[in-house]
Amino acid sequence: MRPYPPIAEHGLIGDLQTCALVSSEGVMDWFCSPRFDSPSVFAGLLDHERGGYFAITAEAPEGAAGGGPGAGAEVVTRQLYLADTAVLITRFLTREGVGEVVDFMPVHDPHTATARHQVVRVLRAVRGSVRFALECRPRFDYGRAPHVLALDGAIARFEGPGITAHLQAVGPVPLEADGDDVRATATLAAGERAAVVLTVCDGASEPPRLLNADDLAEAFSSVRRFWHGWIGHCTYRGRWQQIVNRSAITLKLMTYAPTGAPIAAATMGLPEQEGGERNWDYRYTWIRDASLAVRAMRDLGFTDEANAFRMWLQQRMHDGGAPNGEPLQIMYRVDGDPYLTEEVLGHLAGWRGSAPVRAGNGAAGQLQLDIYGEAVFALGQTGRTGEVVGYDGWQHSAAVLDWLCDHWDRPDEGIWETRGGQKDFTYSRLMCWVALDHGIRQAAALARPADVPRWTAARDAILQQIMTRGWSEERRAFVQHYGSNVLDASLLLMPLVDFITPKDPRWLSTLEAMDGELVSDSLVYRYDPAASPDGLQGSEGTFSLCTFLYVYALARAGRLEQARYAFDKMLTYANHVGLFAEEIGPTGEQLGNFPQAFTHLALIAAALALDSELDRDASR
Repeated sequence: MRPYPPIAEHGLIGDLQTCALVSSEGVMDWFCSPRFDSPSVFAGLLDHERGGYFAITAEAPEGAAGGGPGAGAEVVTRQLYLADTAVLITRFLTREGVGEVVDFMPVHDPHTATARHQVVRVLRAVRGSVRFALECRPRFDYGRAPHVLALDGAIARFEGPGITAHLQAVGPVPLEADGDDVRATATLAAGERAAVVLTVCDGASEPPRLLNADDLAEAFSSVRRFWHGWIGHCTYRGRWQQIVNRSAITLKLMTYAPTGAPIAAATMGLPEQEGGERNWDYRYTWIRDASLAVRAMRDLGFTDEANAFRMWLQQRMHDGGAPNGEPLQIMYRVDGDPYLTEEVLGHLAGWRGSAPVRAGNGAAGQLQLDIYGEAVFALGQTGRTGEVVGYDGWQHSAAVLDWLCDHWDRPDEGIWETRGGQKDFTYSRLMCWVALDHGIRQAAALARPADVPRWTAARDAILQQIMTRGWSEERRAFVQHYGSNVLDASLLLMPLVDFITPKDPRWLSTLEAMDGELVSDSLVYRYDPAASPDGLQGSEGTFSLCTFLYVYALARAGRLEQARYAFDKMLTYANHVGLFAEEIGPTGEQLGNFPQAFTHLALIAAALALDSELDRDASR
């Protein structure tokens, strides 16, 4: 196996409380339990030696050139999802046979938080004979906590401090001790199957009940029914059904069902540049990312997910007084805990030597004023707002908007969480305008008490300030922050939030300026770090969120041929199962945490906009 496969060489499975990555070679090298933001059980993606992994691979036939353990030169692998599900299938093709590993996590009662999570890995031969090799090497607490092995026939128990992992073999998979880890080999003929089930729970929990082949068949049928039933509620019937469905399932997989809080990405520490220092922990709920994600879900017809997040968000407003002194913090843990202390895990080497590896996120205490716009935007996305948040919820929202009238005109760190000092970011002002504009609309729609004249005056003052100080006559474009000529792709959201019409001369001029500076072969950079230092060393790739927002802007501006070509090109950068990371590198490699909610929500927005504009154009 490759110690550090490309970031994109993975599929994602999950049970709506946590998730795991499985490489295209059958190696589970990322899994945290009991939640997305918990310490890892397997983190081989960040350190092959210390992080731990759970590999099921196929061995090359004896006598094959370059053969030996693992998926060598004579073993070809392919990976796919069972259509419209989160069931992942890794296929191994050899001269003597074809085998498959089917990976999934059962979805039992997703809305009730639990410390017990289960991964099912089914081995089967579909042609000829296949020899599978298994290695299970857990490393609890990011590889910092020791464990001991207790092996009893088909049951292995890995005991760590406060956590236990139970591995059960079902069928002909003879487990053997390898120190305090486990290995096995199993040869299956066509039509034969076996399985291993990993159950992770807290140390005080009862051992899991033993399963048989019928139990596993029912678990497989149940998880397939769950995902087919869920995606069946999707209202999208456009030109890009398959990739939109995959993006929706990915966003669902990265939503913590007990609270309705989406995370920004499934991983931590994956770099924006190989060997660089831009390695962050994204397993938390950003107000911004989550608000845009639930808008995408709502646009696809998933109103339950949108309403669950609004309830979570309303509770954050009710709690009030974030540790940084603001009414809201930019990010929280999935249960609403605002404390995300950042630490460096110096014992982990990082993916391909990309250190430091960070857990937690020090940006949590930053001032980013745009979150108020995204929060109010999220709270007012359907006619059921009054039903979801109620009168008390409205009072909390109105109090935040009253506060914002006095506090919007301040420098902050901006949407990209730069560590180069506070500035008067145009995007932050834009979203403050959104907060007040949508607050005014909601007050009227719900007939709720509000200081509408005050909100209106503040909203109009923000617009005037953006049009004067956020606009550069020299560049003929809206700029990143006041007093500069730096362009910033975050402003591609301007037409999406109705601040400006998509064919306004100022907007078309801004789009043209971005074409010349931030766009490279249809891929879009966030900004130019050389022109606007962000306090960090190294460079980064193009930002996939921005590329899809660019497609959206092109479509709404009527540049349909260019928009469709850019969209189709961008889809070629998806990985083999339709997933996207945060960025695209110079030679097309995916970079950053994976998969990234920002990218998938923007893909959905771009697809919907393109469909709408293409249909309108065809009807003329």
